[in-house]
Amino acid sequence: MRFMMLMIPHGYETAAPDTVPSAEAVAAMMKYNEELQKAGVLLALDGLHPPSSGARVSFEGGKPRVTDGPFAEAKEVVGGYWMIQVKSREEAIEWAKRCPGSDNEVIEVRQVHEMSDFPEDVQKAAAGFEDMQRGKE
Repeated sequence: MRFMMLMIPHGYETAAPDTVPSAEAVAAMMKYNEELQKAGVLLALDGLHPPSSGARVSFEGGKPRVTDGPFAEAKEVVGGYWMIQVKSREEAIEWAKRCPGSDNEVIEVRQVHEMSDFPEDVQKAAAGFEDMQRGKE
């Protein structure tokens, strides 16, 4: 089972575009990332720039509309993520609990949909894309 662990640092929604974590915080996180890697569960990870340097594309009325960050209505934003492959939701939660997060950080653990989770008609609708993805591997 694949799970995405989303890091939600409180206050990041209003952080300046050039905001970066401290060297100490990065060093602690790198140790954690190495643990994930050594355990063979890490598939991908990345940190994200603050929303103040991002944009949102909405589709009200079917037309794309771009809004540059920061976003006034944002209460929580994603600061980074890990994609892991583990045997259960409980195992994913155990990995999240081991993260060296600070008092102002939360990790949301969400299972990734696998194609087999969907009904047959949905699987057929996505089959062409799945075939294209396999061709790239």
